[in-house]
Amino acid sequence: MRRFRLLSAASLAAILIASGCGTADTPSTPAPGASGARTPIKLQLQWFFQSQFAGYIAAVDKGFYAEQGLDVQLLEGGVDIVPQTVLAQGKADYAIAWVPKALASREQGAAITDVGQIFARSGTYQVAFKESGITGPADFKGRKVGNWGFGNEFELFAGMTGAGLNPGKDVTLVQQQFDMQALLKKEIDLAQAMSYNEYAQLLEAKNPATGKLYTPEDFTVIDWKTVGTSMLQDAVWANTGKLSDPAYQQQTVKFLLGTVKGWAYCRDNPEECRDLVVKKGSKLGKSHQLWQMNEVNKLIWPSAAGVGLVGEADWKQTVELSMNTKNQTGDTVLTKQPEGLAYTNDYIQQALEQAKAAGIDVTGAAFQPQTVTLNAGGA
Repeated sequence: MRRFRLLSAASLAAILIASGCGTADTPSTPAPGASGARTPIKLQLQWFFQSQFAGYIAAVDKGFYAEQGLDVQLLEGGVDIVPQTVLAQGKADYAIAWVPKALASREQGAAITDVGQIFARSGTYQVAFKESGITGPADFKGRKVGNWGFGNEFELFAGMTGAGLNPGKDVTLVQQQFDMQALLKKEIDLAQAMSYNEYAQLLEAKNPATGKLYTPEDFTVIDWKTVGTSMLQDAVWANTGKLSDPAYQQQTVKFLLGTVKGWAYCRDNPEECRDLVVKKGSKLGKSHQLWQMNEVNKLIWPSAAGVGLVGEADWKQTVELSMNTKNQTGDTVLTKQPEGLAYTNDYIQQALEQAKAAGIDVTGAAFQPQTVTLNAGGA
C-alpha cells in the first residue's frame, strides 16, 4: 500500500541519466485522441489493487478516462516498487505516491511534480491495546514500537519528536510486517496502521478471551491528524520535464478530469466501487473492501476547495515536518526546501472547472460516511 525503499542519490542519478527523464530528449506526448485512437497511459499505483485506488479503477471501468481519449493501464505496486522512481524512469506516465517520500526522491534528483492531491487528509494511526495504558506519544517511551519503515514512519517520528522523545534512544523500534499479527500476539506495544486497512484487520480478528471479534473499545488509536504531525499522502505525480510539453499538459488535465469523476463516483456509489475492486482481483474480503472504501472517502471528502487541489498550509506542514523531524539515525527526510516545480494546481484547477461544467460535484459538501460492519477475516 505504501511501503517502498528510497534509492540512494547516486543510484537515482544513474537511473535518471539512463532514462533521459526531464531532458530535451524526452519524446513529446501525442495529443490525446488526436488521431481518433485513445492515447495509452500508464499509472503506477503504490500497492496492490484495493479500495485505496478505487477512484482510478472506477475511472477505467466506467469509461471516464476513455471519454477523455485516454486508454489508462493501472500498474499494481508491491514491496519493492517505488512509484515515483517508476515515473522518473519513464516507465509510467503518472504515479501515486505519498508526498514526503516523493519529495525525498525529488531531492535525490527525480524530476516529478504533484499535480493532484487526491487525499486531503492522512490515514495513519499508531494503535495499542487499551490495557497498555498508552494514550499518546509521550507514553511510547520504553515501549516496543512497530513501524513498516520504507518512508512510512515519518509521522510517527514527528509525533515522538514533538513529545520530546528520541526515536533512536527512547523506544525500541521493531520492523513491523504488513499485518497486525505482532500487536495481536502482543509482541509489540504499538503498531502502525492505516485507518482504511490495518486498523480494520484488528476489528476482523477474534479476541481469544471472548471468542468474539475485537471492538474499537479494545484499542487506543493515536491519530496523527489529532496530534498535529500528519503529512500529505496519496497524490498524483507527473513528469516535471514533460510538463513543458503542451500535449502532456493537455493530457494531464484530461487524466485528472477522469480521475475526479472516478473518485466522485466512488463517493456516491461505494458498494459498486467495492465490487469493482474485488472484481479487479483484490485478495481482501468484501466487508474489508467496503470499510476501506468508506475510510478512503473520509480522507478525500468533503473537499471545500475542490478535490485534488494542494492546500498551501498542508503542504507547508508536510515540508516543515520533513525538514525538522529526525529519524533513529539523526537524519531528516529533507535537507532543504523543495526546489523547482514541486507542486502545481494549474492542471487540477482546469480539470475541476470542466468537471463542474459537466455537473460533477467536486466538493462533496454533503458527504456522509457509512457505518460498515466488518466480518471475521474481512469476508
